[in-house]
Parts: sequence; structure tokens; C-alpha cells
Amino acid sequence: MQKTTGFNQAFNRISYIMKKRKITDIYKVDFLPFDRYGPIVPKMSWHKISFEEKTGFGCFILKMDPGARSTPHTHIGYEELLVIEGELIDADNTVFKKGDFVTFEPGSKHSSYTEKGALLVVFQRGINKPIK
Repeated sequence: MQKTTGFNQAFNRISYIMKKRKITDIYKVDFLPFDRYGPIVPKMSWHKISFEEKTGFGCFILKMDPGARSTPHTHIGYEELLVIEGELIDADNTVFKKGDFVTFEPGSKHSSYTEKGALLVVFQRGINKPIK
């Protein structure tokens, strides 16, 4: 009979907790048409990782095909993105390139587009409001 040590007990508890971990290979996911603001946005698709529709909190992967334009919107909470591939051009013509981590503060307004296409990981904290 093997004696259970404090280390083994802690390891077993951690192993149980780790069953709640999710690992996502961003290059092997299914994308759905991007419809966050109602109608489908042409040339944009997303894969929700931990995104909650009701609160607007969470993370998702956003794929923008060449020529895609985001819906102009106001950030109610922080929104941050990491450019994984391609580049994104913001409304003021600032270009976000591969490796750029961008933070939009609450109250900021913008729209972005891409000429070459882009793959982004987006972290959103709050529901964005489309600008009509």
C-alpha cells in the first residue's frame, strides 16, 4: 500500500482543477461569420474562446479577410487585441502589425480595416456599442 503524502494530495487537487483548463490552437479552429453587432460583417469571422455574449467579457479570435472593415463602435469597457498575422489600419491611419498589442480605453471610438488580411486575438471587457 502506497502512503499518500502532502505532495501527492496537492498534486491530485491540482490535477482535478486542471480539468477546467482549455487549450485552443488558434490555427485549427472553426470560424463563424462575425455577427457581434447584428448583421454579418462581410469578410470577417470569429471563434469564441471565452466570450460571453450577455456581458461582452471574454476572448475571441477574429479573422479579417483582405478588404474587411469593422463596424464603427464605442468601447464601453477596455478592449485589447494582439495582432497574430497581417496588419490592421485604424480610423486615424495608424497601422497595427504582427506582434502589436493594442489597448482601447473605455469611451474610445474607432473602426478598423485591413488591406492584406489579419488574424487577431481580442480581449473584450464590456459590450461595444455600434455608432449609427
